[in-house]
Amino acid sequence: MPPVQNPTVGDIVARFLERCGVTAAFGVISIHNMPILDAFGRRAAEEAASGKPAPIDFVMARGEQGALNMADAYARVRGSLGVGITSTGTAAGNACGSMVEAQTAGTPVLHLTGQIEVQYLDRNLGYIHEARDQMNMLGAVSKGAWRVWSAETALPTLKEAVRVAMTAPAGPVSVEIPIDIQATLIDWPADLEPLPIGISLPTAAALDALAEKLAKAKRPLLWLGGGARHAGKAVQRLIDMGFGIVTSVQGRGIVAEDHAMTLGAYNLYAPVEKFYAACDAMLVVGSRLRSNETLTYKLKLPQPLYRIDCDAQAENRCYRSDLFVSGDAEAALNGLADRLAGKMRIDAAFAADLAETRKAAHQVVRDGLGPYNALVDALQKVAGRDFVWVRDVTVSNSTWGNRALPLSGPRDGVHALGGGIGQGVQMAVGAALAAKGRKTLCLVGDGGLQVNIGELATLVQEKADVVVVLMNDRGYGVIRNIQDAQYGGRRAYVDLHTPDFETLAGALALPFARIKDLATAPAALATALARSGPTLIEIDMVAIGPFATAFAGPPVKKAASHA
Repeated sequence: MPPVQNPTVGDIVARFLERCGVTAAFGVISIHNMPILDAFGRRAAEEAASGKPAPIDFVMARGEQGALNMADAYARVRGSLGVGITSTGTAAGNACGSMVEAQTAGTPVLHLTGQIEVQYLDRNLGYIHEARDQMNMLGAVSKGAWRVWSAETALPTLKEAVRVAMTAPAGPVSVEIPIDIQATLIDWPADLEPLPIGISLPTAAALDALAEKLAKAKRPLLWLGGGARHAGKAVQRLIDMGFGIVTSVQGRGIVAEDHAMTLGAYNLYAPVEKFYAACDAMLVVGSRLRSNETLTYKLKLPQPLYRIDCDAQAENRCYRSDLFVSGDAEAALNGLADRLAGKMRIDAAFAADLAETRKAAHQVVRDGLGPYNALVDALQKVAGRDFVWVRDVTVSNSTWGNRALPLSGPRDGVHALGGGIGQGVQMAVGAALAAKGRKTLCLVGDGGLQVNIGELATLVQEKADVVVVLMNDRGYGVIRNIQDAQYGGRRAYVDLHTPDFETLAGALALPFARIKDLATAPAALATALARSGPTLIEIDMVAIGPFATAFAGPPVKKAASHA
């Protein structure tokens, strides 16, 4: 029960987030969010006095960008709401890039930002932390943005914001609460519970029509995206009927990637496209068929092409839909499985052909890695099947990290979906706190790490159980390769002065190992995984040498093939 004294709006915020199931929040304390964080601190002290842990751990990020990336990854791994707390003005602006990432990934994140006192709002007085037209700025990078205008409307506003964030297609939202409202004393509300989250159900007629068409397929393939992460059991029902699986990077692990009937995320390689031509139906579920996973919409997908999505506007987007079902992925796939039971007549050679295709696509990737095959093998051996795999945007992720290390669960993978570098370590912090008891592996490049290198201190302070694998080639490797391939070898602005990471790690009390010979990788990785807390492992790519095939950006294709 809440204490008898009147709470501040900050207290209401803290208690409401507890009711939402939030166990960690991420941010930077400031003069314009102190009443909220003071409430967090008092709640922690109150529980500590009874020998209990803090209801919500507040993680002190070193910057607002990092805080929102942490909240994003926490939400992805935990499958719940992520919370980031910033100040207003510049601080809220700092969070915007991370909100774009959460919006791209469809992550339910609540961004709470302070605001200046109500009497000074929108008057262009040059007030400290004021930002002109901040609501439009936040609205542009959010699924929705709200401003609280009174103490009495704070809780209803928060309830609606969380409902919108959690309703599929999910996404980040922002709520501004002016500092004077945060500190206002009010009565405890009668109801602190969050609003129910609605599920969009497909119509029976739409499922009947889809089942009738799919029942004729002898080599049917499901393409699974992030919108199907909760539908694994329904997917398995269709696999048991003979369906094959391929996924987007966001859909990895919905089916364990060592399952015989999945191509994993090997979705755009030449052997796979050839296999698509031999399939007689594809059902795309919860995927936007993004440009970098479809050769900029020119990848030849099986025909006919059917789609299931909770976003009705996905119909005919990127590719023409021969039949579209609007609704929740799990409900739709279960309804489809009910209708198809006993009706599928799968080609006896389909499973073997899929397995050969997977083997061939995997070999294409391996052939390009050169000496780094040894690193992939070492990671696979020491990590096993139960780990969380976080990746920044880097050459290594684009060549193998997005596909070659098998994932076993739908929330085991986190990556910078929007393509921005410098988010990996921050995401690893959030992922590790959500995955307590499991190891988090984080793949970063030296260029990306230096975008927000201060969050290594957060990693250490939080004792996050993370092994950071730093691929250090002393610069922006992808851009170098593009310059070599497309700009006559004219390299400009890509060579970076990098710190001595061993000295940096020592200053942070961060355990460190440098690998110059990949023969030593298994032992170094095993030691790091056995250690509680964080470790930084630097892979010296200058000493080891280049990949066998230079990666110069996503593959491209000239001939259009979609409607």
